[in-house]
Amino acid sequence: MLLNIHRCLPFAAVVLIFALGGHLLAQTELEGLGRVGEVEKIQGGFQFVEGPAKTPDGSIYFTDIPAESIMRLSTDGKIDVFLRPSLHANGLMYGGEGRLLACQMDGQLAAIDLESKEVTVLTKEFEETRFNACNDLVIDRAGGIYFTDPRFRAPDPWPQGKEAFYYRDPKGVVTRLGDDLQAPNGIALSPDEKTLYVIPSMQAEMMAYPVVSPGKLGPGRLLCRLQQKGSRTDGGGDGLAVDSRGNLYITSATGVQVVSPEGNALGTIEVPEQPANCAFGGPELKTLFITARTGLYRCSMPVAGHVHCTK
Repeated sequence: MLLNIHRCLPFAAVVLIFALGGHLLAQTELEGLGRVGEVEKIQGGFQFVEGPAKTPDGSIYFTDIPAESIMRLSTDGKIDVFLRPSLHANGLMYGGEGRLLACQMDGQLAAIDLESKEVTVLTKEFEETRFNACNDLVIDRAGGIYFTDPRFRAPDPWPQGKEAFYYRDPKGVVTRLGDDLQAPNGIALSPDEKTLYVIPSMQAEMMAYPVVSPGKLGPGRLLCRLQQKGSRTDGGGDGLAVDSRGNLYITSATGVQVVSPEGNALGTIEVPEQPANCAFGGPELKTLFITARTGLYRCSMPVAGHVHCTK
Protein backbone atom coordinates (compact mmCIF):
# COMPACT_ATOMS: atom_id res chain seq x y z
CA MET A 1 0.00 0.00 0.00
CA LEU A 2 1.29 3.47 -0.83
CA LEU A 3 1.06 5.77 2.15
CA ASN A 4 1.16 9.37 0.98
CA ILE A 5 2.94 11.78 3.28
CA HIS A 6 2.60 15.49 2.53
CA ARG A 7 5.71 17.45 1.71
CA CYS A 8 5.82 20.81 3.46
CA LEU A 9 7.51 23.24 1.05
CA PRO A 10 9.62 25.35 1.05
CA PHE A 11 10.85 23.74 4.25
CA ALA A 12 13.01 20.64 4.07
CA ALA A 13 10.53 17.84 4.73
CA VAL A 14 12.01 15.11 2.56
CA VAL A 15 9.83 12.24 1.43
CA LEU A 16 11.72 8.96 1.10
CA ILE A 17 10.28 6.05 -0.88
CA PHE A 18 11.46 2.51 -0.29
CA ALA A 19 10.50 -0.71 -2.09
CA LEU A 20 9.78 -3.33 0.54
CA GLY A 21 8.55 -6.72 -0.61
CA GLY A 22 6.84 -5.22 -3.63
CA HIS A 23 5.10 -2.54 -1.51
CA LEU A 24 5.95 1.13 -1.42
CA LEU A 25 6.41 2.72 1.98
CA ALA A 26 6.52 6.50 2.17
CA GLN A 27 8.09 8.15 5.18
CA THR A 28 8.53 11.77 6.15
CA GLU A 29 11.81 13.24 7.31
CA LEU A 30 10.91 16.05 9.70
CA GLU A 31 13.47 18.82 9.46
CA GLY A 32 15.98 18.56 12.29
CA LEU A 33 14.08 15.72 14.00
CA GLY A 34 14.28 12.57 11.91
CA ARG A 35 12.07 10.08 10.13
CA VAL A 36 8.44 9.36 10.98
CA GLY A 37 7.21 5.77 10.77
CA GLU A 38 4.33 4.57 8.65
CA VAL A 39 0.89 5.73 9.77
CA GLU A 40 -1.04 2.64 10.87
CA LYS A 41 -4.79 2.34 11.49
CA ILE A 42 -5.49 0.73 14.86
CA GLN A 43 -9.27 0.58 14.46
CA GLY A 44 -11.97 2.24 12.41
CA GLY A 45 -15.75 2.29 12.43
CA PHE A 46 -16.20 5.14 14.90
CA GLN A 47 -18.44 8.15 14.29
CA PHE A 48 -16.04 11.05 15.05
CA VAL A 49 -13.06 10.49 17.33
CA GLU A 50 -11.19 13.14 19.32
CA GLY A 51 -9.24 13.90 22.45
CA PRO A 52 -6.54 11.20 22.88
CA ALA A 53 -4.77 11.18 26.24
CA LYS A 54 -2.25 8.90 27.90
CA THR A 55 -2.64 7.71 31.50
CA PRO A 56 0.19 6.39 33.74
CA ASP A 57 -0.65 2.72 33.05
CA GLY A 58 0.06 3.29 29.35
CA SER A 59 -3.56 3.29 28.23
CA ILE A 60 -4.78 5.77 25.63
CA TYR A 61 -8.23 7.21 26.23
CA PHE A 62 -10.10 8.94 23.42
CA THR A 63 -13.61 10.15 22.68
CA ASP A 64 -16.24 9.33 20.09
CA ILE A 65 -18.28 12.52 20.32
CA PRO A 66 -21.54 11.65 18.49
CA ALA A 67 -21.61 8.25 20.21
CA GLU A 68 -21.25 9.99 23.60
CA SER A 69 -18.47 7.58 24.48
CA ILE A 70 -15.05 7.68 26.05
CA MET A 71 -13.00 4.76 24.74
CA ARG A 72 -9.90 3.08 26.16
CA LEU A 73 -7.05 1.51 24.21
CA SER A 74 -5.23 -0.75 26.66
CA THR A 75 -1.59 -1.74 26.38
CA ASP A 76 -2.63 -5.17 25.07
CA GLY A 77 -4.25 -3.48 22.05
CA LYS A 78 -7.86 -3.99 23.11
CA ILE A 79 -10.32 -1.11 22.66
CA ASP A 80 -13.43 -0.95 24.82
CA VAL A 81 -15.93 1.59 26.12
CA PHE A 82 -14.79 3.29 29.31
CA LEU A 83 -17.74 5.64 29.87
CA ARG A 84 -21.13 6.17 28.24
CA PRO A 85 -22.92 8.55 28.15
CA SER A 86 -20.11 11.08 28.19
CA LEU A 87 -22.10 14.31 27.66
CA HIS A 88 -20.32 14.57 24.31
CA ALA A 89 -16.83 14.57 25.82
CA ASN A 90 -14.17 15.96 23.51
CA GLY A 91 -10.68 16.81 24.80
CA LEU A 92 -9.17 14.64 27.54
CA MET A 93 -6.10 14.80 29.76
CA TYR A 94 -4.82 12.84 32.72
CA GLY A 95 -5.20 15.11 35.73
CA GLY A 96 -3.30 13.24 38.43
CA GLU A 97 -4.77 11.49 41.47
CA GLY A 98 -6.31 8.80 39.27
CA ARG A 99 -8.54 11.28 37.44
CA LEU A 100 -9.23 11.78 33.75
CA LEU A 101 -10.16 15.37 32.96
CA ALA A 102 -12.71 15.88 30.20
CA CYS A 103 -14.15 18.80 28.26
CA GLN A 104 -17.82 17.91 27.87
CA MET A 105 -19.43 19.75 24.98
CA ASP A 106 -22.73 19.82 26.85
CA GLY A 107 -21.21 22.75 28.69
CA GLN A 108 -18.85 21.69 31.45
CA LEU A 109 -15.40 20.62 32.54
CA ALA A 110 -15.34 17.38 34.55
CA ALA A 111 -13.02 14.96 36.34
CA ILE A 112 -13.66 11.21 36.02
CA ASP A 113 -12.28 8.71 38.51
CA LEU A 114 -10.50 6.02 36.51
CA GLU A 115 -11.47 3.29 38.98
CA SER A 116 -15.04 4.09 40.01
CA LYS A 117 -15.92 6.14 36.89
CA GLU A 118 -17.54 8.69 39.18
CA VAL A 119 -17.89 12.06 37.43
CA THR A 120 -17.21 15.30 39.31
CA VAL A 121 -18.13 18.61 37.68
CA LEU A 122 -15.24 21.07 38.00
CA THR A 123 -16.91 24.06 36.38
CA LYS A 124 -19.99 24.61 34.24
CA GLU A 125 -20.53 28.38 34.31
CA PHE A 126 -18.76 31.66 33.82
CA GLU A 127 -20.46 34.69 35.35
CA GLU A 128 -23.48 32.50 36.18
CA THR A 129 -23.96 31.44 32.53
CA ARG A 130 -23.19 27.98 31.13
CA PHE A 131 -20.27 27.56 28.79
CA ASN A 132 -20.87 27.20 25.06
CA ALA A 133 -19.33 23.76 24.49
CA CYS A 134 -16.02 23.09 26.27
CA ASN A 135 -13.59 21.66 23.73
CA ASP A 136 -9.97 21.06 24.78
CA LEU A 137 -7.76 21.52 27.83
CA VAL A 138 -4.31 21.39 29.36
CA ILE A 139 -3.37 21.23 33.04
CA ASP A 140 -0.36 23.02 34.52
CA ARG A 141 1.98 21.98 37.32
CA ALA A 142 0.06 24.14 39.78
CA GLY A 143 -3.08 22.11 39.14
CA GLY A 144 -4.84 24.82 37.14
CA ILE A 145 -6.64 24.04 33.88
CA TYR A 146 -6.56 26.07 30.68
CA PHE A 147 -9.49 25.23 28.39
CA THR A 148 -11.24 26.44 25.26
CA ASP A 149 -14.94 27.11 24.70
CA PRO A 150 -15.71 27.69 21.01
CA ARG A 151 -18.93 27.43 19.02
CA PHE A 152 -18.95 23.77 18.00
CA ARG A 153 -22.04 21.96 19.33
CA ALA A 154 -23.06 25.05 21.29
CA PRO A 155 -26.72 26.07 21.58
CA ASP A 156 -27.84 28.89 19.30
CA PRO A 157 -27.46 31.65 20.38
CA TRP A 158 -24.21 30.85 22.16
CA PRO A 159 -24.76 30.96 25.92
CA GLN A 160 -21.60 33.01 26.49
CA GLY A 161 -22.29 35.23 23.49
CA LYS A 162 -18.66 34.86 22.37
CA GLU A 163 -15.98 32.21 21.93
CA ALA A 164 -13.15 32.30 24.43
CA PHE A 165 -10.48 30.44 26.38
CA TYR A 166 -10.26 30.27 30.15
CA TYR A 167 -8.23 29.29 33.20
CA ARG A 168 -9.64 27.43 36.20
CA ASP A 169 -7.31 27.79 39.15
CA PRO A 170 -6.82 25.01 41.75
CA LYS A 171 -9.44 26.65 43.98
CA GLY A 172 -12.05 26.56 41.24
CA VAL A 173 -12.00 30.25 40.26
CA VAL A 174 -12.44 30.70 36.49
CA THR A 175 -10.93 33.61 34.53
CA ARG A 176 -11.57 34.43 30.88
CA LEU A 177 -8.19 34.90 29.20
CA GLY A 178 -9.12 35.82 25.63
CA ASP A 179 -12.12 36.17 23.33
CA ASP A 180 -10.68 37.57 20.09
CA LEU A 181 -9.94 34.34 18.17
CA GLN A 182 -12.11 32.59 15.58
CA ALA A 183 -13.12 29.30 17.22
CA PRO A 184 -10.31 28.73 19.77
CA ASN A 185 -9.94 24.96 19.81
CA GLY A 186 -6.71 23.15 20.69
CA ILE A 187 -4.68 24.37 23.64
CA ALA A 188 -1.30 23.32 25.07
CA LEU A 189 1.62 24.48 27.17
CA SER A 190 5.30 24.44 26.26
CA PRO A 191 7.35 21.91 28.27
CA ASP A 192 8.66 24.69 30.54
CA GLU A 193 5.10 26.09 30.86
CA LYS A 194 6.29 29.56 29.91
CA THR A 195 4.16 29.65 26.75
CA LEU A 196 0.49 28.84 26.18
CA TYR A 197 -0.49 27.85 22.63
CA VAL A 198 -4.04 28.36 21.37
CA ILE A 199 -5.08 26.79 18.07
CA PRO A 200 -8.11 28.41 16.38
CA SER A 201 -10.15 26.38 13.90
CA MET A 202 -11.44 29.20 11.70
CA GLN A 203 -8.33 31.26 11.06
CA ALA A 204 -4.90 30.35 9.71
CA GLU A 205 -3.03 32.22 12.43
CA MET A 206 -1.90 30.12 15.40
CA MET A 207 -1.23 32.01 18.63
CA ALA A 208 1.32 31.88 21.45
CA TYR A 209 1.00 33.71 24.78
CA PRO A 210 3.71 34.22 27.41
CA VAL A 211 2.65 32.80 30.79
CA VAL A 212 3.49 35.46 33.37
CA SER A 213 2.20 33.26 36.19
CA PRO A 214 -0.38 30.44 36.31
CA GLY A 215 -3.53 31.80 34.68
CA LYS A 216 -2.01 35.17 33.80
CA LEU A 217 -0.88 35.82 30.23
CA GLY A 218 1.07 38.51 28.45
CA PRO A 219 0.15 39.84 24.99
CA GLY A 220 -0.22 37.13 22.34
CA ARG A 221 2.05 36.77 19.34
CA LEU A 222 1.62 35.09 16.00
CA LEU A 223 3.29 31.68 16.17
CA CYS A 224 2.72 30.70 12.54
CA ARG A 225 0.19 30.56 9.73
CA LEU A 226 -0.89 27.05 8.91
CA GLN A 227 -0.45 25.76 5.41
CA GLN A 228 -3.74 25.62 3.57
CA LYS A 229 -5.53 22.95 1.56
CA GLY A 230 -6.75 23.93 -1.88
CA SER A 231 -7.93 27.50 -2.25
CA ARG A 232 -8.74 28.08 1.41
CA THR A 233 -7.12 30.98 3.24
CA ASP A 234 -8.74 30.66 6.67
CA GLY A 235 -8.25 26.97 7.43
CA GLY A 236 -7.23 26.57 11.05
CA GLY A 237 -6.10 23.80 13.34
CA ASP A 238 -7.94 21.47 15.66
CA GLY A 239 -5.98 19.68 18.38
CA LEU A 240 -2.27 19.44 19.07
CA ALA A 241 0.49 17.67 20.96
CA VAL A 242 3.92 18.90 22.08
CA ASP A 243 7.17 16.94 22.04
CA SER A 244 10.05 17.02 24.53
CA ARG A 245 11.85 19.65 22.44
CA GLY A 246 8.83 21.94 22.42
CA ASN A 247 7.77 21.29 18.82
CA LEU A 248 4.03 21.42 18.11
CA TYR A 249 2.03 18.77 16.21
CA ILE A 250 -1.07 20.58 14.97
CA THR A 251 -3.90 18.67 13.29
CA SER A 252 -5.37 20.34 10.22
CA ALA A 253 -6.98 19.67 6.84
CA THR A 254 -3.56 18.84 5.34
CA GLY A 255 -2.55 16.42 8.11
CA VAL A 256 -0.48 16.85 11.26
CA GLN A 257 1.58 19.98 10.69
CA VAL A 258 4.78 19.99 12.73
CA VAL A 259 5.97 23.43 13.84
CA SER A 260 9.01 24.46 15.88
CA PRO A 261 8.65 26.66 18.99
CA GLU A 262 9.85 29.54 16.79
CA GLY A 263 7.00 28.92 14.35
CA ASN A 264 9.01 27.27 11.56
CA ALA A 265 7.31 24.48 9.58
CA LEU A 266 9.21 21.19 9.93
CA GLY A 267 6.95 18.96 7.83
CA THR A 268 3.46 17.49 7.62
CA ILE A 269 2.39 13.95 8.41
CA GLU A 270 -0.47 12.93 6.14
CA VAL A 271 -3.19 10.69 7.55
CA PRO A 272 -5.75 8.68 5.50
CA GLU A 273 -8.55 10.64 7.19
CA GLN A 274 -8.45 14.27 8.28
CA PRO A 275 -7.01 14.29 11.80
CA ALA A 276 -8.77 15.99 14.70
CA ASN A 277 -6.28 15.55 17.53
CA CYS A 278 -3.15 13.68 18.60
CA ALA A 279 -1.17 12.68 21.69
CA PHE A 280 2.10 10.95 22.51
CA GLY A 281 2.20 7.59 24.25
CA GLY A 282 3.70 4.14 23.92
CA PRO A 283 7.21 3.02 24.95
CA GLU A 284 9.46 6.01 25.66
CA LEU A 285 6.60 8.29 24.52
CA LYS A 286 7.72 7.79 20.92
CA THR A 287 4.35 6.85 19.43
CA LEU A 288 1.98 9.51 18.13
CA PHE A 289 -1.67 8.47 18.46
CA ILE A 290 -3.94 10.31 16.03
CA THR A 291 -7.73 10.53 16.10
CA ALA A 292 -8.97 11.10 12.56
CA ARG A 293 -12.70 11.14 11.82
CA THR A 294 -13.76 7.46 11.99
CA GLY A 295 -10.37 5.95 12.84
CA LEU A 296 -7.66 5.77 15.48
CA TYR A 297 -4.12 5.77 14.03
CA ARG A 298 -0.55 5.68 15.26
CA CYS A 299 2.98 6.17 13.97
CA SER A 300 6.44 5.93 15.51
CA MET A 301 8.24 9.20 16.08
CA PRO A 302 11.94 10.12 16.15
CA VAL A 303 11.46 12.40 19.17
CA ALA A 304 9.75 11.62 22.48
CA GLY A 305 6.60 13.46 23.38
CA HIS A 306 6.02 15.67 26.37
CA VAL A 307 3.33 14.71 28.88
CA HIS A 308 2.26 17.46 31.26
CA CYS A 309 2.50 16.57 34.93
CA THR A 310 0.47 17.89 37.83
CA LYS A 311 1.94 18.77 41.17
